[in-house]
Amino acid sequence: MTSDFSQQRDTMVEGQLRTRDVTNVSIVNAFREVPREYFVPESRRSLSYIDEDLEVLARSGTSPARYLTEPVVFARLLQLGALKSSDLVLDVGCATGYSTAIISRVASFVVGLEVDPALAERASTTLAELDFGNATVAVGELAGGYPGQAPYDLIVIQGSVKYVPDALLGQLGEGGRLVAVIGTGNAARAHLFVKDGGVVSQRPDFNAAIHPLPGFMRDKGFVF
Repeated sequence: MTSDFSQQRDTMVEGQLRTRDVTNVSIVNAFREVPREYFVPESRRSLSYIDEDLEVLARSGTSPARYLTEPVVFARLLQLGALKSSDLVLDVGCATGYSTAIISRVASFVVGLEVDPALAERASTTLAELDFGNATVAVGELAGGYPGQAPYDLIVIQGSVKYVPDALLGQLGEGGRLVAVIGTGNAARAHLFVKDGGVVSQRPDFNAAIHPLPGFMRDKGFVF
């Protein structure tokens, strides 16, 4: 089974990432190394490397379903954000911790932020079991970020949002970047925010249709 997952991981890299303009060697290597299946519920492990968002927590009552972001969209976000080895990163909406694990393979240190305590506990446990020592998981409201470790060199939002809160932008250090998919459905686009001289500017980049991240529904902050 391990061999099967390794083959699926290579297929994901070669068939999903490399064919969609993911060229950053460090990011590609991280996707090749991190076993996504360990961050997926047992009942869905056979789907670990599909080329779409992967549900890791079903909708329950008023609590929305949660997903791991489609691999190529996540990889392109990291590439857009110019993830590098010296970065302190905030991973907003880390769910089971896969995205945090990927980032930790490249960055100096990463904080995974998760609003669901059960998901956060699972993420923390899995990261520890797999010895991702330069990663930690915090519990809190996603739109509020995690000021305790700020300022960040890079902030990554895991899921589409209607706006980027001022609270998150305020946690960027000078020269810091934030990447997020803004909008819904096929009209959604990845955006890059950069803080330069204390001022945050932004630009749209590639189209990306991914599931929304809860907690970013009210129209406040940077909206496009």
